[in-house]
Amino acid sequence: MTSEADVLIARVHPEAPLPTRGHPGDAGLDLVTTEAATLQPGQRALLPTGISIALPMGFVAFVVPRSGLAVRHGVSLVNSPGTVDAGYRGEIKVSVINHDPVESVEFQPWDRIAQLVIQQVPEIRLHEVDVLPGSDRSARGFGSTGKSTRKDTN
Repeated sequence: MTSEADVLIARVHPEAPLPTRGHPGDAGLDLVTTEAATLQPGQRALLPTGISIALPMGFVAFVVPRSGLAVRHGVSLVNSPGTVDAGYRGEIKVSVINHDPVESVEFQPWDRIAQLVIQQVPEIRLHEVDVLPGSDRSARGFGSTGKSTRKDTN
């Protein structure tokens, strides 16, 4: 079963390529930068993508890191995921950071820097209550499931 949504896209930079999937069926659309940048260890930058979008109401786009940049260069996104709301019409920009402790990383125009994942978001209604219903997990969080999935056999 497939579902589709029409997303309008405009080039802010006249030569910016439109986002594309690396492989058929990929969830993310590759975003590129339109500017060259060098990030020293620990440095961050806001890189333009040259595009803006108009999402249908009830949808959101998330800007997420590229795994290859993370593994090879220690590059991630400062605010991962970045949220593009349906009402936003400005240029999509990506806040990248170089986590490598030693090596700088260089970006050239048209280098892939992030992915854009578009998802449908349900309309919600909040209902304030005095007490929440119970659950198996309750209030346990932040490491409450432990480090390993391996069970001791002793």
